[in-house]
Amino acid sequence: MPDSQNSAPRGGVRLARGASPWLLPTVATAALSIARARRSGRWAAVAVPTTALAAGMLWFFRDPEREITQGRVISPADGVVQSIMPWKDGRTRVAIFMSPLNVHVNRAPLSGTVTSVEHIPGGFVPAFNKESENNERVVWHFDTELGDIEMVQIAGAVARRIVPYIPQGTKVEQGERIGLIRFGSRVDIYLPEGVDVAVEVGQATTAGVTRIDRS
Repeated sequence: MPDSQNSAPRGGVRLARGASPWLLPTVATAALSIARARRSGRWAAVAVPTTALAAGMLWFFRDPEREITQGRVISPADGVVQSIMPWKDGRTRVAIFMSPLNVHVNRAPLSGTVTSVEHIPGGFVPAFNKESENNERVVWHFDTELGDIEMVQIAGAVARRIVPYIPQGTKVEQGERIGLIRFGSRVDIYLPEGVDVAVEVGQATTAGVTRIDRS
């Protein structure tokens, strides 16, 4: 199923919503330094790192179109499976680590209705540390055909802002864009009891494409 929400031309890449506070000043500085570099060697020296930084920002905040995979539960994030942990209530938590080089836009793992979006303040330790359990995060709950599905966006040492795109009460399609973690971090999804995990620790995932559950 193609992702049609605010879609770019087929094969194109758009920029993520919520990137402007970081992206616009960087691009503006690069453009100014390039313009002034034509008349000043000092500005030419400034233009090189600012242009490289602007290019990096454009890469970091890319938001490519995806052909959404059919399946009960699909990955909400690009990244690498960091851990798979059985939970006391019978659920299984799949934690996906997002590096700064990954796409930072997260997607709905199932179709359903967003029943809650809760922001919880916390720290900003690296997301691969155990202490990241207490980091700033946004906890999502979806009412789906599998029942309540919980997903958690966790900020890291660099990611200091989580940007939800949709509010409580919104009906979402599987694979729809639902939020952004600036500069990566971690996304956890909790599979209901009785749903087997199809991925392995260390496996790369693609939001909207990689299937998380096994039939």
